[in-house]
Amino acid sequence: MSEVHFSEQELIRREKLAKLQAAGIDPFPAPLYPVNSFSTDIKNNYTEETKDQFTNLCVAGRIMSINDKGKVFFIKIQDSKGIIQLYVKRDDICPEEDKSFWDNVVKHGLDLGDIIGCTGYAFITKTGETSVHAQTISLLTKSLKPLPVVKRDEEGNIFDAVTDPEFRYRQRYADLIINPDVKDTFVKRTKIINTIREYLNAQGAIEVDTPVLQAIPGGAAARPFITHHNALDVPFYLRIANELYLKRLIVGGFDWVYEFSRNFRNEGMDRTHNPEFTVLEWYTAYKDYIWMMEITEQLFEKIALTIHGTTDVQLGDKVISFKAPFKRISIHDSIKENTGIDVSEMDEAGLREVCKQLKIDVPPTIGKGKLIDEIFGATSEHTYVQPTFIIDYPVEMSPLTKKHRSKPGLVERFELMVNGKELANAYTELNDPIDQRERFEEQVKLMERGDDEAMFIDYDFLRALEYGMPPTSGIGIGIDRLCMMMTNQASIQDVLLFPQMRPEKFED
Repeated sequence: MSEVHFSEQELIRREKLAKLQAAGIDPFPAPLYPVNSFSTDIKNNYTEETKDQFTNLCVAGRIMSINDKGKVFFIKIQDSKGIIQLYVKRDDICPEEDKSFWDNVVKHGLDLGDIIGCTGYAFITKTGETSVHAQTISLLTKSLKPLPVVKRDEEGNIFDAVTDPEFRYRQRYADLIINPDVKDTFVKRTKIINTIREYLNAQGAIEVDTPVLQAIPGGAAARPFITHHNALDVPFYLRIANELYLKRLIVGGFDWVYEFSRNFRNEGMDRTHNPEFTVLEWYTAYKDYIWMMEITEQLFEKIALTIHGTTDVQLGDKVISFKAPFKRISIHDSIKENTGIDVSEMDEAGLREVCKQLKIDVPPTIGKGKLIDEIFGATSEHTYVQPTFIIDYPVEMSPLTKKHRSKPGLVERFELMVNGKELANAYTELNDPIDQRERFEEQVKLMERGDDEAMFIDYDFLRALEYGMPPTSGIGIGIDRLCMMMTNQASIQDVLLFPQMRPEKFED
């Protein structure tokens, strides 16, 4: 094994570690530390009138600054809620003659990044800062690697935040420590998911879990990740969608089911795509896509109000209004509105000519549905900044969707566009097993042409439909994109705690 190389700072910290251990101090103690108070609660609630409530505090956190005044140290620690100052006086910590703990730990043993505990009482310093007057100090964890240096004011606000994405995404644990806003983003993400869950539960929906490993990757047009199931000795796929399993549950007698589904698609990465992502899907019996639009509006309005207290949400230099109702326009009308070209009656050859005319590069393997999708994506999608339902898609684009009740050649489907990106996709679900089989067979023909995103035939799902699935509406909502919009983040990586990256190379 080759030698590990440490920086000068890392070597100094390891020397301090050895000295602490030699002095009989455990830098990584095991016992529970009885934390009973947090920084922001103390700072927000301490007054002269309430000081009796703040006499037996026990706080803990990471050291963010040390101000050595000789026999007094001012130490700022960061806990899960914020930053608070500790007033640490030698003769309070070591009231007896023996001052070795002060010398070994406080004076010479502590570094920025160490995690310490403190018991004491709250007071206000001469400079007006609410602080904790320490009566005991405990070293809870010795930090062996220095944090990146950032400048903070007295309130803890950061002025030169670390912005390097390579560092931030790869070392998210350090990013969370030194960039407090990052943590706030993920707290909001949890709040968004909880709001959705509470809304659906209140409506009587049932949360379920369906398989991530699937014998057939169904429910969407996408390139799957493939693996091998050793016990069964067959190929398996990481799910690209959970749609077909949720529909099986509707067949089985559930009226409304939902799942926060972790999906995997072996495709590109950019600001709005990650190969591993979270989608909320739900399916409701005896409903249609018109009802689904109304429910979706209500849900998004509720999320905006919960997170921001208003339906107007800042996103970059734009303000997005999630006030219901949202605009509705058909995909054909959308293309016509943005290009002046009516594609509604065109065959594949005509659509290819339009692509040529509009300088849209398309492969020869894709069919009519994908061509319309490419035209819409290139000419129209980006124009919808405010929430807009794009409705009534061609049947070729939607193999799992019920044919339109009054418009031949179309299906009852919508996609919700916000800030030029798809945020949700919903159908009046196809429940005719004969029609569904024919749609699957069309997908097989596309697969034979070389379309690696075409759907497999799921014979078990067809069998389930033959038992009878009630009229149903379903939706998929991209949770990561929703969180981007609700937290004003420009990249999907900023709402994923640990986004995918090329593996880091470590020296042996």
